[in-house]
Amino acid sequence: MTLTTKLVLVVREGLEPALAVNAAAVVGLSLGARLSHPVGPDGKDASGEVHAGLNPHPVPVLTASAEQLRELHDKARTREDLVAVGFNEVARRARDYGDYLDALAVTPAGDVDYVAVAVFGPRNRVTALTKRLPLHA
Repeated sequence: MTLTTKLVLVVREGLEPALAVNAAAVVGLSLGARLSHPVGPDGKDASGEVHAGLNPHPVPVLTASAEQLRELHDKARTREDLVAVGFNEVARRARDYGDYLDALAVTPAGDVDYVAVAVFGPRNRVTALTKRLPLHA
C-alpha cells in the first residue's frame, strides 16, 4: 500500500534526548488530534491477544536549527493542504496550560521559538519542505 500522505516530526537540533522525545510526543499527539484519518484497526496476535490499532504512517523524526524550525512552521501554515503543529519554548517553560496561554498572549509571534514542529499532508508537499533535514540521531 502506497501512502499519498506523509507525517514528519522535526525537533530542534541540540536538544537533550529527554527534551527531544518529549517535544516529538507533544507535537505528535497534537497533530493526531487534528487529523480525520483514523488509526489502523486493532490486530490480534497468534495467541488471540488484541493490540490497539496504530498510526499507519511511518513517522520520521528529523532535526533542524531553530531558524529552520521557524521557517518550516511558517511555510507549512501558509498551505491549506498541510496541517502543522508547533511546540514552542513558551509552552515548554510553562508550569501548566493556563500559564502557557497567559504567557503566549503577551509574546509577539517573532519571539516564539519552536522546539518541535509536526507536519502532515500530501507526500510531495511535506517532502519538499523537509527533504534536506537529517534524521534525529
